[in-house]
Parts: sequence; structure tokens; C-alpha cells
Amino acid sequence: MTSPLTTSAAPSPAARWTPRLWGTLLVLCAAMFLDALDVSMVGVALPSIGSELDLSTSTLQWIVSGYILGYGGLLLLGGRAADLLGRRQVFLVALGVFALASLLGGLVDSGPLLIASRFIKGLSAAFTAPAGLSIITTTFPEGPLRNRALSIYVTCAATGFSMGLVLSGLLTEASWRLTMLLPAPIAVIALIAGLKLIPRSERDRTHRGYDIPGAILGTASMLLLVFTVVQAPEVGWATARTLLSFLAVAVLLTVFVRVERRSPSPLIRLGVLRSGNQIRAQLGAMAFFGSYVSFQFLVTIYMQSLLGWSALHTALAFLPAGALVALSSTKMGAIVDRFGTPRLIVAGFALMVVGYALFLRVDLDPVYAAVILPSMLLIGAACALVFPSLNIQATNGVEDHEQGMVSGLLNTSVQVGGAIFLAIVTAVVTANTSESSSPQAVLDSYRPGLAVVTAIAVAGLLITATGLRGQRTRQTTILVAKSDDVQKSDDVQKKNEQVMEEARVAARD
Repeated sequence: MTSPLTTSAAPSPAARWTPRLWGTLLVLCAAMFLDALDVSMVGVALPSIGSELDLSTSTLQWIVSGYILGYGGLLLLGGRAADLLGRRQVFLVALGVFALASLLGGLVDSGPLLIASRFIKGLSAAFTAPAGLSIITTTFPEGPLRNRALSIYVTCAATGFSMGLVLSGLLTEASWRLTMLLPAPIAVIALIAGLKLIPRSERDRTHRGYDIPGAILGTASMLLLVFTVVQAPEVGWATARTLLSFLAVAVLLTVFVRVERRSPSPLIRLGVLRSGNQIRAQLGAMAFFGSYVSFQFLVTIYMQSLLGWSALHTALAFLPAGALVALSSTKMGAIVDRFGTPRLIVAGFALMVVGYALFLRVDLDPVYAAVILPSMLLIGAACALVFPSLNIQATNGVEDHEQGMVSGLLNTSVQVGGAIFLAIVTAVVTANTSESSSPQAVLDSYRPGLAVVTAIAVAGLLITATGLRGQRTRQTTILVAKSDDVQKSDDVQKKNEQVMEEARVAARD
């Protein structure tokens, strides 16, 4: 892993990016951009979808949840499939499926078919996301080149999410179907370019069979976990159905761990999780995305329901955060090289905590520049620091044949964290909702939820801050080693000078 002590020289001409490398990165960025774009666009279009297809609120929820279910439930399998079956093959096939599902979603005339298309899109994204990340980590060598590539790559997610909010506000004015169809041509263009640009990857022929039981158990446990968390706010957290579902998840995960320990070619090699940096990256990803998606959910409702802002107005309010992330993308690699990922992650979480805490000041007539904008800028800066650093930290020091596995694990942490913490924040808001429906009473019910969002970010800060101690220890070790080397060099030089002096004396005699 890079550290502040690392001095990166200018890359040699052979190490500089060729047009083909740039093209490969752009194709992978396009897929990541589409994933984020698709998630943010559908939320604004839901009222229009429900009106045209005559769907209930609970059915509309599954248009969002269907994507989350397919994405979060199959990421572990998607990551390992990229390692074993070939990253290029898995990425391109999944991207093609994504394009077809986008076309289907824009043409259907029934709720169940639309939900099915969303599930298929989530499923395909569960394969493109880890495959794309592992292509980057195996194409660009660890260090400054990879750090720069990853910072650009993950920034595309934030850019896609921000642009999706704005585009959906514009496209929905014409037809909600355009929000479903827009990703299709972009995915087709990326697929054609990927066939020419993405380097071929060999299948892992050294593995000892496929972990079919692990794949079934891992997929089933993740699907059931995401399904249970998504449904819990609606059916109740303390109901028998929810409790039994969580018990079933615990049983499936226990059996999964036992199978993975004995499998000669596991879906997840549990030894990877012995690394403190890896654990902090996974837990940090859960806290980071869980807090942000919960914040975005509450703030969107607050702006549209209480302030009466339009969908486009709301999207523009979030735009400064996304713009800050996009503008910083090309510089993040150099910043990571200089300061190291632990410091940047901690600094980002600190900014995030302050941004969330400041938003607690909102009222029913806020001045955007004085109350909302500072939070958006702080959160945007936090995202620019934390998300690329988490990806770099999780993938550094991992062998090429396990990059897909680690990428799938990191994306699973992001999705599961988002699902779990959003459900918790929603439950807190519901529990604090009073019988009064006045705007002030509704706003008061949101404040405990915002406090929980802030607490999640604080937890992320405390967890990732433990990495600073390890970094200081490594730096001290390096400095001591350098001091020892200098001392040895001085001793050798003195001894050489003594020998030379003795030789000169002998020559005179």
C-alpha cells in the first residue's frame, strides 16, 4: 500500500497510458456511470410510472427494491465468476444483458414486467461492477497508475448519480419511459468499444473445481438478507416473518462459512479478511454508503414534500456535491500517493460527520446558500476522499486471481450497508412520526433520522481511524530501518577509511 513516505517518480514512457488504456478505462467508467445513473433516475420517475401503469405504492417500491435485490444478492457470485470465467467475458456478456433489460424496461406495459426488467438489470450490474473493478486492478499496476485509474473510475459513480437526478427531472417531463431507455444505447456503444479495447483475460485454469455449494449458499443468504431488510419497514421489524427471515440468514451464513473453510476453491477465501486494512475498507464502505443513501433519501423527501421543490430543483440542490467529486477525480490519485488511504478515509469521514451535523439546522424556510449548500459541499468533499480511497485500500496487496472476489465483496458491503442503514433510518423516522400532519411535526420526525445518519458516519470515522495507528507503526518501522541502514553505511565507510589509512602507512614504510 502506498504511504506518505512513498515517493512516486514520474512514470517512464512505457508506463504512461496508451490510447488503448484510456479507451479501456472509459469503457469501464461507462458501465459504472450507467449503474449509478440508473439507480438515481428511477426514483424521480416513480410517481409518473405509478400513474400511467396504475401501480400501488407497495408495487412501486419493488421497482427500486427489485434492482437492489438482484444487485446486492449476486455480487459475491459475480466477483468470483470474473476470476474463474474471465473478466472480459463476464463483463461484456453482463453489459449486453444490461442493455437488453434497459430496452425491455422502457417498452413494457405492466408492473410485474417492469419489476422483472429491474431485477435483471440489477443482476447484470452485479457482474459488471466487480468484473470492471478487477479489470482495472489487473490492468494497471499497483501504485500511482492504479490509484489514478481507480480515482477516475469510482468518481464516475458519483457523477452518474448526480447527473441521473438532473436528467430524470428533465426526461420525466416528456415520458418516464425515456429514463428507462436512456441507458440502452450508451450500454450498446460501451459494449462495441469494449469488444475492441478491453484486453483478453484467461480463465483461471489452476483452480480446483467450482464452489457450487458456496455459490448457492452465498447467493441465497445475500438475496434473503437484502429481501428481509427491504421488507422489514413495511411488515414490521418485530414480526415473526422478519425475525424468522433473519434467523434463516444467520443459518445460511453459518453454513456458508463452514463450506468456504473446507472448499478447495472457495467463493470467498476467508483468509483475505484477516487483513486489518481489508476489514476497515469493508466496514467503512458499509458506513459510507449507508449514511449517504439514507441522507439523500430523507433530504429528497424534505425538499419535495415540505419545501415544495420540484424534482429538477431538488436535483440541482444536490449538484454541487456531485460536481465537486467530478472536478477532483483527476487529482485524487496523486493525493492518495502522497497521503495514503487511511488518512484520506478518516479525513473524509470527519467532513461527512460535520456535513450531516450542520444539516440538522434546517427548518421550513431555509436559506440554501447559508444552510444547505455548506452541507452539500462538505459531503461532496467527503465522497471525493473516501470512495476512491476505500476502493484502493480494498484492492491493494491482493493477488490478480482474487481481485474479482475482493471487488465483489466490496460492492456487496456497499449495497448491504445501504439497504440495512436505510431501513434503520426509515424505521426511526416512522417511530417518531406523530399524529399531527403539520409540516413542523413532519420535520421533527426527520431529525432523529438525520441524527442516526450522523451517528453512522461517526461509527465509520471511529472504525477507520484505527488504521492510522497501524500506518504510524509502519512509518516508524520504515524510519528505524532507514536509520539502521544509514548507521551501517557510516560504519562501513569508517572501516574503509581505516583500511585505506593503514594501506598508506604501510606504503610509506
